[in-house]
Amino acid sequence: MPQYRAPTEDMQFVMHDWLNMTQHYQELGMEEAADKELVNAIIEESAKFSSEVLSPINYPGDQTGCKIENGKVTTPEGFKEAYKQYCESGWSALAEPQELGGQGLPYSLSLVTAEMSSSANTSWSMYPGLTHGAISALKHHATDELKAAYLPQLVSGVWTGTMCLTEPHCGSDLGLIKTKAEPAEDGSYKITGSKIFISAGEHDMSDNIIHLVLAKLPDAPDGTKGISLFLVPKILNTENNTTETDNAVTCSAIEHKMGIKASATCVINFEESKGYLIGQPHNGLMCMFTMMNKARLATGVQGYAIAELSRQASLDYAKNRLQMRSLSGVKAPDKPADPIIVHPDVKRMLLTQKALTEGCRGLAYYVAKLVDKVEYQNDLEAGRILDLLTPICKAFMSEAGFESTNHGVQVLGGHGYIAEWELEQQVRDARITLIYEGTNGIQALDFLGRKILRDQGKALTQWLTEIATAAQQVDESLKPLAEKVMWYAKECGELAQGIGMSAQKDMDEVGAAAFDFLMYAGYLTVGHVLLQQANAVLSSQQSDDFKQSKLQTTAFYFARILPRVKTHKALIQSGNAVLECREFDLDI
Repeated sequence: MPQYRAPTEDMQFVMHDWLNMTQHYQELGMEEAADKELVNAIIEESAKFSSEVLSPINYPGDQTGCKIENGKVTTPEGFKEAYKQYCESGWSALAEPQELGGQGLPYSLSLVTAEMSSSANTSWSMYPGLTHGAISALKHHATDELKAAYLPQLVSGVWTGTMCLTEPHCGSDLGLIKTKAEPAEDGSYKITGSKIFISAGEHDMSDNIIHLVLAKLPDAPDGTKGISLFLVPKILNTENNTTETDNAVTCSAIEHKMGIKASATCVINFEESKGYLIGQPHNGLMCMFTMMNKARLATGVQGYAIAELSRQASLDYAKNRLQMRSLSGVKAPDKPADPIIVHPDVKRMLLTQKALTEGCRGLAYYVAKLVDKVEYQNDLEAGRILDLLTPICKAFMSEAGFESTNHGVQVLGGHGYIAEWELEQQVRDARITLIYEGTNGIQALDFLGRKILRDQGKALTQWLTEIATAAQQVDESLKPLAEKVMWYAKECGELAQGIGMSAQKDMDEVGAAAFDFLMYAGYLTVGHVLLQQANAVLSSQQSDDFKQSKLQTTAFYFARILPRVKTHKALIQSGNAVLECREFDLDI
């Protein structure tokens, strides 16, 4: 049974030795966070909470799932108590402003703790997760009156938040939503409609649930330009101290899902429910993106975080499972067979898990550092790279995480397929990360279409230049790997130009190339991250074992994983014509 152990050594290495976060926090004016000992203490305490409180209720929660009766949802045993401890310990308010009751620490530090929660118990982490997105949207776009009324309770965790986008007839095409918002005499709005797939839309862990709802005003133009954002509380009169809704906000069902079964995914109905406009009319999608971009980064983190749990379980199993003898000779003569970790194919899977997980972790922390710069310094250059890398984080990291999680099942063989070993749960939990917060195909379109071609490649050129420049500055021993990074960075830019030229004749060429181009850029970016970590570890004070492990992992990635870009290049260049099929012709 996998008992989560937070990889604090690698986390602290990335934070301090590579990204030099304490200096970064000092530059942000966050002197308290600039204390390395404090940062390490927060990481260690979060690790303790995740391993001792969240991990033990992960598998039982999956087996029990959530229950609904008369519109009320009950979470699995231990979830409510864990959430109470989480809030009382201040984790919910870690990166929120002190004037709202928060601790005023940087976002990047909270992301480290979020990774641990996601690894230890993905379903549980969903409940507080979206609340942070709701807080962000309100801080940026709500009126001072709404901020005062709702933010302190959300920051403390006494109330939780949701994002209500999807409807039964539309998924990612939000321009098709039908939920209505009718103006009321008191300046509020009457919200009517149904939303589906609402994570933590109803539960028993907080006193109130604050829904951020996309809806259309009577005079709304068609499409996404007609969407507005509204705050709709489940309970209006909170002084009654009840969890019963008095705002006609009801849960009619919870989804029966493939995974994250202990996370309540709800159908939420609004019947002339009182709501308050957030931001300007018809500008709701822009307001929602304030929380969606962080949610997309969080989804990518979930992907590799689940893979980390799978990696730990498969590594422990491989060290102890006896099966066959090594091809190169007996390795455990005192035992009837050798541990399977001696077999090259098992090593291949374990190293793939390690390389992808550590590479994605480094990328996530780097992007979180960019978020800090944008939020606290309004750094426009950092914002441009952040916008470019966000779809890579969501799509590539979830793809890599799902692959790695599947390797865990394979290492355990038949036992991996059995529920009691919990590896199959990790696969089921990880699968959703490729879908929600915008499917990976949509992320790829956003990456190639909006972030590159519409920008005429400016952000991509800036990022590729940064990659090549950093590669030129690594230690001499790493130059052969650096040359590969520089070569692929050059080729990535050329591929983007080629796609742009093809798109001038047929825009479907963009859609045909988008996913493979994103994956190409993702493998290149993670290669850059691992190369820079390898360079940093050479001059660090880490143990010799840690240094050797980091260098070996990087060498494996460059030899066995980075060459995948060659396949993605071939697929990009195959073009749209090969996708044409008579079966796809529409008879409308």
